[in-house]
Amino acid sequence: MLKRVRWIGTGAVLGAGGSIWAQQALRRRVRRLRPDSLARRAVEGARTFGADVGGALGEGRQAMREREAELRARLGQPRS
Repeated sequence: MLKRVRWIGTGAVLGAGGSIWAQQALRRRVRRLRPDSLARRAVEGARTFGADVGGALGEGRQAMREREAELRARLGQPRS
């Protein structure tokens, strides 16, 4: 009899805890998907996009210069 009471109590506690966790998780997701939150994230993404593209282009150009210098050195050609 005590085993049943213990397992029923354990199940009730776990059920209540899971329910509270699920409710909080749902609230966080709803808050993240509200229009004002989506708009703010879109604006932040747009602001950082330009900097990211500029950085990627700069890194690509630098890698291109380094590779060209490496190839010219291998072929013994002077840098133009």
